[in-house]
This record gives sequence, C-alpha cells and structure tokens, in this order.
Amino acid sequence: MTPTITAFERSPDRGRGLARDMRVRWALEEVGRPYDVRLVSFGEMKQAAHLARNPFGQIPTYEEGDLALFESGAIVFHIAERHGGLLPAEPNARSRAVMWMFAALNTVEPPVFDRDLVQILERKEPWYEARMRALEDSIRTRLGALSRHLGEADWLDGDFSAGDLLMATVLRRLNGSALLADHPNIAAYVARGEARPAFQRAFEAQRAVFEAASGG
Repeated sequence: MTPTITAFERSPDRGRGLARDMRVRWALEEVGRPYDVRLVSFGEMKQAAHLARNPFGQIPTYEEGDLALFESGAIVFHIAERHGGLLPAEPNARSRAVMWMFAALNTVEPPVFDRDLVQILERKEPWYEARMRALEDSIRTRLGALSRHLGEADWLDGDFSAGDLLMATVLRRLNGSALLADHPNIAAYVARGEARPAFQRAFEAQRAVFEAASGG
C-alpha cells in the first residue's frame, strides 16, 4: 500500500526545503518507497479531519493502511525500521544511529529552530538582541561538540543513516550563516547530505509544490 504524507499547500519556507515533510520525503526516497502527498492549507490543519491525524494541527503526517503517525522523527524511524538502508543491521550500530536521531531533534534542533522563529516573530521586540545572542551561543556550543565528534569522517557513525538524515535537515537551517561557516567539516557534512540523489529528488518534489502554489 502506498503511504500518504501531508505537506503545506503553501510552505512558509518559500521552496527552501526546510519544512519537516522534507525529512519524510527524503527517507522515503532513500529506501525507494513511492508515496502520495496530501496538501493542506493552514486553515485545514486546524480542522477536524487533519486533527484526527495530528491533534496538534501540524505537518507532516503519515498514513499507511490503518496506521497513522505524526512527528517527523517518529515517521522517519518507522520508515527506517521497515525498509533497508537507513539503519545498520548490527545491533550496537543500530542503537547508535537511533541515538543520533534523538540528538538531532532533541539537542541540536531546538536552538536552531528557535533562532529562525525569533528572527521572524521577535525582531522588533526589546529583547531581540539578547535572545539572539543566547540562542547563537547555544548553537555554537552544540556545533563545537558536533564538529569535534565528526572530525574528518563523512557521516556521524560509519555509513549514512537515519541519524545523518535528521541531523542534516536540522543543520540546513544554518546554511549561509557564519555559525555554520565556522565549522567547515560540518558545512561539508551538510553538503554531502544535500548531494545525495534521494535528497535531490525529495527537494525537487517539495519545491515543485511551492512553485505550483506561486504560479512559477
């Protein structure tokens, strides 16, 4: 059965591939799984039909037969568990890959995502500069630790895994920033993820939605 995911009808990222359905698209492309996409407006995300899929009214969601999931990390984990290519077979390596999935979403993503939100929503507030400094200091601490761990390796722990997929999607929000430029090995790591054919297919699929919505 072909799974169906939900995505923004008009993504606020303006075709940059930052919305979280990108993670799910990329995972499905990596494992060679076809999928359908249900586009939803911001209004529809708060209506009963979508809230039945995700009670928090967010995207993405994932439906396959009688299974319905929300939370991008949980969806990527589900895909990785059921299809080869995103989790190692060796038990300890598999556990480490799952660990890096959690690290990407729980340790690295919060200040990175909050930095984007503050830039959009709080720029005119009196606390803006102090808030940005605090967030960027937190990001620098996390990137420093990640850079030391990564060293000259291509991926976080051996071969490419779901941990790398999630980490790269988080770090892409820093593309073009001095924060990322300060760590050339992490910038190269993100570029390697973006160069993967599965990423390119997912990116083009998501961007096509933005272009269609924009009449481009």
